[in-house]
Amino acid sequence: MSNQRVTTAYFREAKKTGRKITMLTAYDYPMARMVDEAGIDAILVGDSLGNAVLGYDSTIPVTMDDMVHHIKAVTRGVKRAMVVGDLPFLSYHISREEALRNAGRILQEGGAQAVKLEGGQEVAETIRAMVSCGIPVMGHLGLTPQSIHQMGGYRVQGKDEAQAKKLLEDARAIQEAGVFAIVLECVPVPLAKLLTETLEVCTIGIGAGPYCNGQVLVTHDLLGMFMGKSPRFAKRYANLHEEIARALQAYREEVQSGAFPGPEHGFDMPGEVLSKLY
Repeated sequence: MSNQRVTTAYFREAKKTGRKITMLTAYDYPMARMVDEAGIDAILVGDSLGNAVLGYDSTIPVTMDDMVHHIKAVTRGVKRAMVVGDLPFLSYHISREEALRNAGRILQEGGAQAVKLEGGQEVAETIRAMVSCGIPVMGHLGLTPQSIHQMGGYRVQGKDEAQAKKLLEDARAIQEAGVFAIVLECVPVPLAKLLTETLEVCTIGIGAGPYCNGQVLVTHDLLGMFMGKSPRFAKRYANLHEEIARALQAYREEVQSGAFPGPEHGFDMPGEVLSKLY
């Protein structure tokens, strides 16, 4: 594996050669370092931080200041992976000027190499404006969490003919506008396969099957850091919630029993110094 920084050119080459892109989320410095050192190609600082680390029940409350704060922490821990920062709810809808300013903050203040935004034809001209300013843009279609209230919940998108045709049209529109990759979330496998085969840019799947050019997961889901049931599309590679809970309980028990700290956890001082203090 090369230590060379992952760029948009890496994504284009991966599409040509059939090399799969790996992408995971990170929201802080320690996790970013671990993900990067594992050789993951891209790190998404998603507005999913609202659910994963800020305790919100959706991504809607996440602000630009939240995003910049977490992106800065992530970029400090990354040497190779491309860092992609999410544009949160209403940060690119009010005006073209505000959208450019906010996208610029993610690169200029946050230190990310690209931005991600949700939507299709309705945001194509905004994407075009960003790309023309030198801002790499990753698209996001299918289940778009910022529109969750409009969609009526977390539902698979593109199952009927009208939805499927709209997804195809949206994908072509944002590709033409200049995105270098498109996240497909909760899209039927056959439709994701068709999109991957017909688009010139990389598709990154999350709940969209094995035919996409790459995959992305929320790292907290992958590591089993949440209680309860994981999303259907997430594979749990570890169960850190149980491991962390066990360690925390052991600490509590040892402090209460006096087993911690032991002699090896403390520092001594010369007896003659101590005698002068009494």
